[in-house]
Amino acid sequence: MATASAVHILVKTEEEAEKLKEKLAKGADFALLAKKHSICPSGKRGGDLGEFRKGQMVKAFDQVVFTKPLYKVHGPVKTQFGFHLIKILYRNK
Repeated sequence: MATASAVHILVKTEEEAEKLKEKLAKGADFALLAKKHSICPSGKRGGDLGEFRKGQMVKAFDQVVFTKPLYKVHGPVKTQFGFHLIKILYRNK
């Protein structure tokens, strides 16, 4: 079974996600931005979602985590929860 680990920042608007992505591109700390801006409970842990299996997350999120390159910030990815910036830490297929 495929597993992965990722961190994410969840915000309400695409505009907010884009602003945070720009800060990350300029070297801002992902965990600090997650703690300050993420509306997901994982924000308290710097956006850390731990390890999860393929299919445990919503489809759009899963698609990014199990197909995109590691260590890069992906997004904004829209789900019913809002807009995610996702950084994949590792993946096992």
